[in-house]
Amino acid sequence: MARLAAASLVGTAIEFFDFFVYGTAAALVLGPLFFPTFSPVAGTLLAFGTFAVGFVARPLGSVVFGHIGDRYGRRPVMFASLVLTGCATVAVGLVPTYAAIGIAAPVLLLVLRFLQGLGLGGEWGGAVLLTAEHAPERRRGLWASFPQVGPPVGFLLANGVMLLLSATLTDAQFREWGWRVPFWAAGVLAAAGLLLRSSLAETPQFEEMNATGRKANAPLTEVAREHWRLVLLTAGALAVGYAVFYTVSTWALAYGTERLGVGRTTMLVCIMAAVAISGIVTPPAAMLGDRYGRRPLCLFGCAASAVWMFPMIGLLHTGRPTLMFLGFTGALLAFITMFAVVAAYLPELYQPRVRCTGAAVGYNLAGVLGGALTPIVATALSEGAGPPWGVAAYLTAVALVSLGCFALLPETVPQRSQGMERVPAQG
Repeated sequence: MARLAAASLVGTAIEFFDFFVYGTAAALVLGPLFFPTFSPVAGTLLAFGTFAVGFVARPLGSVVFGHIGDRYGRRPVMFASLVLTGCATVAVGLVPTYAAIGIAAPVLLLVLRFLQGLGLGGEWGGAVLLTAEHAPERRRGLWASFPQVGPPVGFLLANGVMLLLSATLTDAQFREWGWRVPFWAAGVLAAAGLLLRSSLAETPQFEEMNATGRKANAPLTEVAREHWRLVLLTAGALAVGYAVFYTVSTWALAYGTERLGVGRTTMLVCIMAAVAISGIVTPPAAMLGDRYGRRPLCLFGCAASAVWMFPMIGLLHTGRPTLMFLGFTGALLAFITMFAVVAAYLPELYQPRVRCTGAAVGYNLAGVLGGALTPIVATALSEGAGPPWGVAAYLTAVALVSLGCFALLPETVPQRSQGMERVPAQG
């Protein structure tokens, strides 16, 4: 289990490094480099628009790779998704700017971001299921949480490289070529991830389905016909987690540097420190889920998010590093209370024959609702003087919607005698 968890964590970290480095670049430099004919705010909005395309592609990726995972195994998904995301990320670092090739530059950026999202849409399902389906029942939450540590690690890697480049290069050097370095590094990381995953075995549950002929012939059709309500509820429930995380990691970075005049390095340090704490807290929170249930932690995380959004925006608007860090940390602790347990919770809600498709589609559809729209909506709502209370109101509303969705989902931990076979909610 330790080897499986490590391989899942490292691979997920690499894939999210690829995904997050784009978000950081979008907040810092992509606007003026690829949309120079627009105002700074409009350029940032357009850069976040290309950022959002990655989220739109993720559900499609979960359909494509979910079909592979349910028909041919969880293991092939982990290889194919890593190759696709790594290649697309390296290519982003090679795209000429608008000044060199005109409108073709943002078009290429859009296409590559779509491919990034396509690959990441398959990664989560493969990594989580490979760990969850090998894990002992009473520690499934703990072991399945390690792929969930991957996103914070990937974020820290992406922003750590950006921070190092930002601190050591002049602004002109950073805009000319420095921002491209993390994208090029993705190729080396992807190769290392493939090497680490090469020795992993297929899950026992898939091997059993393969031997007995119980695999779904058309996983997506079966999910859409029998489990559509479950998919929509999980997407709505998880939307707040994406909204909170990308408010902190992407929109706040742009807002702090452009509107508050806080240094790029200061903002990155504040955000990275808060993300590091959320990563450390993930396994202990998952252990609480094993002991007390997945659903109570999810309900608590949603409620805490709803309560904390206005204080977070107030602390951010001060522009003081210590207070901003406090605001970010509170928000991400609420976020991770939910997301630490969903890697076990979502698979437990679906039958093994459609689990890779169903769980991944619900998880990545939430990314569209919460992650893709939030930086764009927040940027639009933060126009004008004074604290952007509209952003806080928007995030609070998302948290309340997610709270309602979690309230309609069942608990899975008390059903341990039935393993992960049960489908508590169907359409």
